[in-house]
Amino acid sequence: QVQLVESGGGLVQPGGSLRLSCVVSGSIFRITAMGWYRQAPGKERELVAAITSGGRKNYADSVNGRFTISRDNAKNTVYLQMNSLKPEDTAVYYCNGKAFGWPPEGYWGQGTQVTVSS
Repeated sequence: QVQLVESGGGLVQPGGSLRLSCVVSGSIFRITAMGWYRQAPGKERELVAAITSGGRKNYADSVNGRFTISRDNAKNTVYLQMNSLKPEDTAVYYCNGKAFGWPPEGYWGQGTQVTVSS
């Protein structure tokens, strides 16, 4: 059925860049919103960036100006371009998607690890 699969995580040095991808598969009429969240050890999951079907975007203050969320509706894919990475960005990054016919909270991917360390 519905699946969200993240990819693109890895180990990078401070100041480096990564591009995360999230591909949604399954029966979908239209995705209404997608977002990226992250969770560090001992911390609660927090919103990093989100984009609505109308193209409206919002970012966490901690990543604003460094991260960019984008989408390819034809491919049911959302991206997160992460530049100028800091050690504080280290976390498991999760993709969330919402669509017509889905539960109000949407579906989550399994996550991809991002580690920023020298």
